[in-house]
Amino acid sequence: MNYDTLITNGRIIDGTGNPWFYGDLAIEGERIVAVAPPGRIDPAAAGTVVDAAGMIVAPGFIDIQSHSILPFFTDTRSLSKITQGVTTEIMGEAWTPAPFGGRIESPFRSSFFGGGEWDAKARGWTRFRHWLEDLETRGVSVNVGSFIGGATVREYGKAQELGEPNSDERAAMCQVTAEAMEDGAFGVATALIYPPGAFAGTEELVEIAKVIGQYNGVYITHLRSEGDRFLEGLEEAIEIGTKGNCAVEVYHLKATAPRNWHKMAQVIARIDRARAEGLDIAADMYPYIASGTGLSASLPPWASAEGKLFDNLRDPAIRAKIRDAVVEPDGTWEAQVTQVGPEGVMPIGFRKPENMHYAGKRLAEIAGMRNQHWSDALIDLVADEGQAISTIYFKMSEENLALQLRQPWIKISTDAGGIDPAHATGLVHPRAYGTYTRVLGKYVREEKVLPLEDAIRKMSSAVADRLFLRDRGVLRDGHYADVVIFDPETVGDRATFTEPHQLSVGVRDVWVNGTRVLANGEHTNATPGKFVRGPGAR
Repeated sequence: MNYDTLITNGRIIDGTGNPWFYGDLAIEGERIVAVAPPGRIDPAAAGTVVDAAGMIVAPGFIDIQSHSILPFFTDTRSLSKITQGVTTEIMGEAWTPAPFGGRIESPFRSSFFGGGEWDAKARGWTRFRHWLEDLETRGVSVNVGSFIGGATVREYGKAQELGEPNSDERAAMCQVTAEAMEDGAFGVATALIYPPGAFAGTEELVEIAKVIGQYNGVYITHLRSEGDRFLEGLEEAIEIGTKGNCAVEVYHLKATAPRNWHKMAQVIARIDRARAEGLDIAADMYPYIASGTGLSASLPPWASAEGKLFDNLRDPAIRAKIRDAVVEPDGTWEAQVTQVGPEGVMPIGFRKPENMHYAGKRLAEIAGMRNQHWSDALIDLVADEGQAISTIYFKMSEENLALQLRQPWIKISTDAGGIDPAHATGLVHPRAYGTYTRVLGKYVREEKVLPLEDAIRKMSSAVADRLFLRDRGVLRDGHYADVVIFDPETVGDRATFTEPHQLSVGVRDVWVNGTRVLANGEHTNATPGKFVRGPGAR
């Protein structure tokens, strides 16, 4: 038979965790049609022959925690992800712009970084699938899929209000979850430190999980605490999965603040025990000692009730209560700054020109420049900017990163959106550019924390298996041709916290559904990505 593309002379790592082997790989249309011993396939039968001598040929990487929802509105090439070898992005943490209805007034109000200018378009996405179908129609370089955001589910039934939902509100939440699962959502993705999702109680989430379980989906969660109540946060996730009879995935597993670093070993042991007892629970992570979220995440969730955060910050009486809660947190919410102190907090996402000079400085330094206590500087800046203010928090340990990477149930994820450095402004977390290549370069080649084959498995088939994507994640006859070729001797990240807009190196070629989107390190501008659906899709 004839082939569109034949990749020869490479060391194939098929994504299963098995040892590499020499082989040739043939692509016809969207699929892999042969993985054969070297020389078995006649090069004359191929339209294009790609020599992968000295290279690794692997399945495309699947990012289970992508934040490309907003970036995809302006650039669907996902350059910073493609150049890491990512071929599929799964979105949805906390919020999704679809479905629209119920008590959601604005599709973008719960969006962490805003984006209200796209409200009019999103109002047409009354069903979950409408958003991803539209993205596929517009053309995207990577495959795309999503969980439905937990805050979206909550807002659909109860708007931005505090309190337990009544029976009608809970029924609406369950109904919209079921509809999303049938539209192809992989499950529900909560982020229990951000309002309004943070307002959801455990029993409410158990009821949602029961719906997820009926469709073989996953309850995936940013735990209610990754710090002082880390163990309690994990127990809540285990309870939700157990009572809801559904699989559980922990987003970006981490132990934050030095006083909590020792808890990681306990958390790993608890996950192992839960698995031994029959709960399908696992986790993913990114390979950095700093997290990234908003400066507003350092404020108590109740301050955002009914969508009135910025009004509350400007009200002297309420502001005083917020300040007291920030300086002396009561332990009922994840107080970000007190975990590491203002010297461990680096705001980067300012938008007003008069505040730009603070970007990249630590909160302690900013407070000194303003002759304020750090809490007052924090509150004033969030109120002045009227937005979350993207911020980096230096809270984790290298020892825990290595320990986590060795766990068999860990996967790799970016917790970031795709970026083109040619159009980027301001600072971002380097994970957007270097997550996968950092694992391959720093933790595999240089530090030998884990074998190359296991790292590839954690980036490909482990994620595909979690999401029931049965025809992706492995280099096998009949599977979609999502393929990456990289140099194991040079692959690595270049992005840093102070100079983040630097593409990774060492990834040479990438195919998505059989179409080459990266050729010799250059994006081809092809957009062959598909909408990938969860196991409950109908």
